[in-house]
Amino acid sequence: MNLLRKILIPIVPVYQGVTWLRNYCFDKEILKSKAYHFPVICVGNLSVGGTGKTPMIEYLIRLLKVEYSVGTLSRGYGRQTKGFILADDNVTAKTIGDEPFQFYSKFPDIIVSVGEDRQQAIEQLKQIEKLPEVLLLDDAFQHRKVKAGFNILLTSYNDLYVNDMVLPTGNLREPKSGANRADLIVVTKCPETITIEEQESIKRELNIASHQHLFFSSIKYANKIVSKTKTIDLEELKNKSFTLVTGIANPTPLVDFLSNKGFKFDHETYKDHHDFNEAELLELEKKEFIVTTEKDFMRLRSRLKNENVYYLPITLVVLNENKFNSKIKSFVRNF
Repeated sequence: MNLLRKILIPIVPVYQGVTWLRNYCFDKEILKSKAYHFPVICVGNLSVGGTGKTPMIEYLIRLLKVEYSVGTLSRGYGRQTKGFILADDNVTAKTIGDEPFQFYSKFPDIIVSVGEDRQQAIEQLKQIEKLPEVLLLDDAFQHRKVKAGFNILLTSYNDLYVNDMVLPTGNLREPKSGANRADLIVVTKCPETITIEEQESIKRELNIASHQHLFFSSIKYANKIVSKTKTIDLEELKNKSFTLVTGIANPTPLVDFLSNKGFKFDHETYKDHHDFNEAELLELEKKEFIVTTEKDFMRLRSRLKNENVYYLPITLVVLNENKFNSKIKSFVRNF
């Protein structure tokens, strides 16, 4: 904990009280939430960033799009536009945000939209010719004006929400009691070797409610890296030095993965959703070979002429995935 966060500890009770009161007003219907007549699944967290929401949204898209028309609705964090936008071939990371642009680029057969006011955005979605049969809300756990039919709460293996405190000293957006709203809680970024004993220990630590279900997931890195024009084997990096560029909340798992592979690289790290300026882009143009995250690649690919810029794809692996998938499909099917 840095000095500034320690200094701000007296503000913690104020922030906690305000967010608790807001949730209380929604719980007691003093403030109104709007429910919808089609399946709405919310993916979110209690902490500020870094829990793996994007891989989870992509997992749900892959799971559901075979049987249903799927839509995503995000705030579009970091975009340079305002209001509701429905993604089409003219959008970029600057107009809709890097994560929605990633969804649109990878899944052109789904409906991707952004809007700061989710309730208003859903009303706009209802006006299009074909409303999605299932709507995935990205990072909307605290956006309580919309009452999702199903809430998935993510928490990182190395940073469980029960071990944190609210802003500004901690990283929680709201008190830990907010976790009670979740239908599923997923512990993300687990080691592939996590044991049953560890899972049981975490379950006791989280002390989940009787109506909730707990799952564990890990990140699987691809064995290839991808550029705008080609794909090469990841193992080819062993024969060269490269620069790792990250603008995500927590690059540590990626750094550890590449280091454990024995690769030699320099790491240039930026804040989450970093908007690269012209000076930074000029410096990156000089790099001989760049590896980055898929999210960062969405921001860089149209702004760099350097052809040697690659991203390392990742996918989410859910332990006990059949049961997890069944919970999701059962909600949608029985809505």
